[in-house]
Amino acid sequence: MVLLIRLIILYNFLAMDDLLTAIMYLLVGVAVLLVGMRFMSGGLKKIAGRGLRRFFKKTQDNPFIGMGMGIIITMAIQSSDATSALVLGFINAGAMNMFQGLSIMLGGYIGTTVTGVIASFSSLPIATYLLSLAFIGTVMMFFNKEKVKNVGEILVGLGLIFFALAVMKDAFGNADINAFCANLFTAINFPLLLFLIGMVLAVVAQSSSAVTGIAIAMISGGALPLSSGFYVALGATLGSVSNTLISSINGTVDSKRTAVIAFTLRAITGLVALAITAIFETPFVNFFHMMAINGSDAFPLAMYTVIYNVIFMPLLIPLLKPSIKLASIVIKDKSNAAYAESVKFIDDKLLKSPDIALMQVRKEIVHMFDLARKNYRAGLAKIISYTNETSKEIVDTEGEIDYLNNRITDFLIKLAPLSQSQGERKIGAYFHVINDIERIGDHGFNFHETADSMAVEDLSFSVAAKEEIVAMDKVIGDMFALARTIFLNKGRENLGLLAEDENKIHKLKSDFYQHHYERVIREECSAQMTPFISTLIVELERVADHLTNIGYSIVNPTGDLEEPIANKHGL
Repeated sequence: MVLLIRLIILYNFLAMDDLLTAIMYLLVGVAVLLVGMRFMSGGLKKIAGRGLRRFFKKTQDNPFIGMGMGIIITMAIQSSDATSALVLGFINAGAMNMFQGLSIMLGGYIGTTVTGVIASFSSLPIATYLLSLAFIGTVMMFFNKEKVKNVGEILVGLGLIFFALAVMKDAFGNADINAFCANLFTAINFPLLLFLIGMVLAVVAQSSSAVTGIAIAMISGGALPLSSGFYVALGATLGSVSNTLISSINGTVDSKRTAVIAFTLRAITGLVALAITAIFETPFVNFFHMMAINGSDAFPLAMYTVIYNVIFMPLLIPLLKPSIKLASIVIKDKSNAAYAESVKFIDDKLLKSPDIALMQVRKEIVHMFDLARKNYRAGLAKIISYTNETSKEIVDTEGEIDYLNNRITDFLIKLAPLSQSQGERKIGAYFHVINDIERIGDHGFNFHETADSMAVEDLSFSVAAKEEIVAMDKVIGDMFALARTIFLNKGRENLGLLAEDENKIHKLKSDFYQHHYERVIREECSAQMTPFISTLIVELERVADHLTNIGYSIVNPTGDLEEPIANKHGL
């Protein structure tokens, strides 16, 4: 009797051990699946990413062309989230309108279904041999040639995906896990609840393709019926769009509107498809079951997601323009109201006292100058070490600068007839100053856009190039301080120093060009960086020119630098 009890205890321990092993395999399988998708997507982005910006530039107002581009791009990089993020970036930069962006995003939702189709190949007899792709890819990643490495990364990702699906399929084949899942999905066999589960899983995994892959593994292991897989996959398509909403938080009002429209339309189509599938569940299961491979419903589930997107996404095209109009009404552009608060010192009530008004204008111009310097620094920092965290701040500050430019200009126009001759001379100088400040702000914003363009093409400055940028920035930093001091009439004797710094910038510019070409020849820098470096150097030089203009503006309101420079020692 005692021996029998010991055997029962031992059996229960072994059964529990098998269950724990299966659970660990399942968790590892999910982790490997996500890593595999990341590898495959990363490799594809490196191969296709550098041409994406040029490809996007070809977009037109024809929604079918935009949708086709979205399909091709997403099939290339295997991530609708990445496509949506790129679209929002172009909308933020003003390089694409909402209609064009939404058309591309709809195509992206179709293109991303390819990942599910690839995952369904795990049910093919050759699936075991597909695991060797991971080994082949790993070997290729040891080659020096960049393109070979990128292809190797893609193959590693594919191999890991098939390995993960095989591991999860075996895990779901465990009797306890299989029974648990079967009982669970029998208990929650309610379409809307399954839809919500799929949506939550996609939000957590940040990928509808990953959730579809897990569902395919469950179906292959017999742990999930095909009918339940339909609803989980539908929910996942909506959950992945939540990442688009998150990406738009720091963007412009148009990017926020685009994200909300994309989520809303995706929710409508998902719920409509949910209702249709629930009503015709049995015919749908029978129809898609005919596509089964080796008795597995993995491929039918993948085809369900393909057919759903191919049918519904084009049907949304007529709704895009009305949706944009509605979103423009519902989601207000509060930027002007916010920018109005950036005016600190001037008010039309001051026009009654022209002398006081002129003093307040000078303070407002200094405030505008400080904002331009702030955006210059933020934009340059972003282009040196790319980060998207400052994008919203740069866009907002640029809006403030533009608003202040218009507000100060209007105020000066009203003040001019009320001022004495000396005041008129200052007002004339101030017009030049605010124009130069506004242009400095534009250059800072241009740095921000250039940084985004470089990120899209997966490019960055070499260490030597960064050092030369920092050297130019140091001189320009000194020029900012000098120009501000001179403008406040506190150091006209510094005009000579300002001119010397401008000459230093011209010299550094020439040296930068020469050094860059030498680095390209030595293969220490990519030739693809040439247009970006050229643009940056010219921008930096122009910032220096505008700072010089500001320094000399009070001395010579006409903006002609010849006379002040020639006589600077007599000031």
